[in-house]
Amino acid sequence: MHVATPEGTALITGASSGIGAVYADRLAARGHDLILVARDRTRLEAQAQRLQDSHHVKVQIQVADLTNGQALDALAEHLRGDTTISVLVNNAGVAMQGSLAGSDPAALLQMVALNVTAPTRLAQAAAANFTAAGRGAIINLGSVVALAPGLFNVAYTASKGYILSLSEALQAELAPAGVRVQAVLPGITRTEIWERSGAGLDQLPAHMVMEAEAMVDAALRGFDQGETVTLPSLPDAEDWNRLLAARAALGPNLSLSQPAPRYRTEA
Repeated sequence: MHVATPEGTALITGASSGIGAVYADRLAARGHDLILVARDRTRLEAQAQRLQDSHHVKVQIQVADLTNGQALDALAEHLRGDTTISVLVNNAGVAMQGSLAGSDPAALLQMVALNVTAPTRLAQAAAANFTAAGRGAIINLGSVVALAPGLFNVAYTASKGYILSLSEALQAELAPAGVRVQAVLPGITRTEIWERSGAGLDQLPAHMVMEAEAMVDAALRGFDQGETVTLPSLPDAEDWNRLLAARAALGPNLSLSQPAPRYRTEA
């Protein structure tokens, strides 16, 4: 009979390939049991067998399409009620190419469901579970496009901006309960998401493309260092700290009883 690990179980979405698969390997190496969630049963079963053989941890799989409301609700209720779970990695996501005006409406809504609705619902369930336990971590995979509007598809960029805001606000809410939240903002990372979105990586400069293994290793080091937001490519952390300081300086003037002088009607 398997004995639960002291580190607890990590639930990882989008775990059958790419970034999710690397997180599964790295967290298993740290001693976490795993719940791997994705749509591809064959890949999940192969991944689970490899991880059990390599790391001698318990690996469960859940085949689920997180754009399906019933499947998402079922996974969220499992996450809320399973007290062995101590880590949620919200990794599942999809990208789009092209303009917002030219996007297929069905594909647009499916992307919002996977990139925004699913991680919010799962973070809610994890917050309830982890707050009651007084421990746990939520790791949300975002993107650097959250900081650079205009570089990529509008809706995808907005969805990743949402993940950044969700993570920062949730960290403020959950920190008193002893729960960690981290947003990871990768740059271009070599995964299947590029081919699925209709764009390849061959035309991009090699120095801009990070391997998934290097990205996840950097993200986990950022987590170990206590970062709420991790940008794996950013050389100088003070650049981010200066941005935070500039944003904080806006605080006293964000809500006042009168419009700023530049908006007032001249007498």
